[in-house]
Order: sequence, then structure tokens, then C-alpha cells
Amino acid sequence: MKKQFAVLGLGAFGASVAVTLQRLGCDVAAVDQNMERVNDIADKVTYAMQADIGNPELLYSLGSRNFDGLVVAVSESMESSIMATLVAKEIGIPYILCKARDERHAEVLRKIGADAIVFPEEEMGKRIAKNLLSANLADWIALSPDYSVVESLVPKEWIGKTLKELEIRKIHDINVIGIKEGENINITPDPNMPLKQGMILMMLGANDKLEKI
Repeated sequence: MKKQFAVLGLGAFGASVAVTLQRLGCDVAAVDQNMERVNDIADKVTYAMQADIGNPELLYSLGSRNFDGLVVAVSESMESSIMATLVAKEIGIPYILCKARDERHAEVLRKIGADAIVFPEEEMGKRIAKNLLSANLADWIALSPDYSVVESLVPKEWIGKTLKELEIRKIHDINVIGIKEGENINITPDPNMPLKQGMILMMLGANDKLEKI
């Protein structure tokens, strides 16, 4: 059965989340007060509608008891963001992710039950800065304040060696969760396959461990 999500607020962040969830095979209900934004996304998600995100009845009208998660992607109006989060908790939506305007806003959202808080602009800035620091880094995706997924070119000293020989998990406490080679992605890499120059390793681990590599 497909997972179902609602995304409230279709600015750049909300629209991106909604479309990506849909592409990943989920059913997505996308809502915004701006009809132009709704029209822009209507053919890319399961359901799109214009509505007042601060209206307590909105989530009930969407049949949100069946949702697996809610993304509150509107931060301009703290009142609307807080109201949507409160109602979602009352209904019992199991996972609520909210975009926050600032730390004060985030603290309020945490207190009323938001499961995760994001600052998209700030996090993108950190991600870009980390990428700029190393020419080897293809991407850095923060999963939490402490853990990330990094895509990195195979270090020179690892070329020609296998994952089994390198013992990356044992020595560095990092998991290699996939290998990219050209357009191909292998999420179950052979531990006995020698690593080649140009391969990109997808690694999961604590930020301090990843930074050392």
C-alpha cells in the first residue's frame, strides 16, 4: 500500500518535497492559499487544492487520519504553522515535519509535538559550504544534526582495494550504502570488488567520522 503524505505550503521547499514524495511512489495531497502555486503542482501530485492552511478544519477535510506524515512547509505565518501542527497532533498523524522561520518558532513547534524541524535555507547553506571544502565531495545530505549521508569520490589510497580489505565499517565506523559508477547505482556493492578511480561512494555515518574521511 502506498504511503500517504500531506504537504501544506507550496513555496520552493514545500513544492520540492511534494513532487519528490510523489516521484518516490507516495500519494501526496498538496495545499496552498495561492491558487497559482496550486495550479503549478496540480499535475505532479495526487491531489492539489487551494485552502487556508490556518483553518483548523483543513486537515479533517483532507481525511488526514490516513496520512503517514505531514509536512508543514509554511513558515511566514507562525499562527498557521502552529495551528496545523496542533491539529495534526490531535488527529494522530504519526510523523510531522515543520519548516521553521527562526529558533523561537522552532521551539514552539517542538513543544506542541513536531517530530522534526528544518531550516531549509540554513541547511542548504551548510551543505554547499561542506561541498566547497572538498573537491572530492559530490553531495552531503544531513539526516539529523549528528548523522549524514555523503557522496564522495573514492579516495586515492582506496583505489584498487576492496571494501572487505578496507574494513571501512570497522576502522572508520561508517557504512558504505551504495556505489555510483557513471549512471549506474549499486545499493548492494560486492565487498570483494576492487574500487576504481571515478567511483562515488555513498556513505552513512556520524558527521565527525565522515569529516575525517
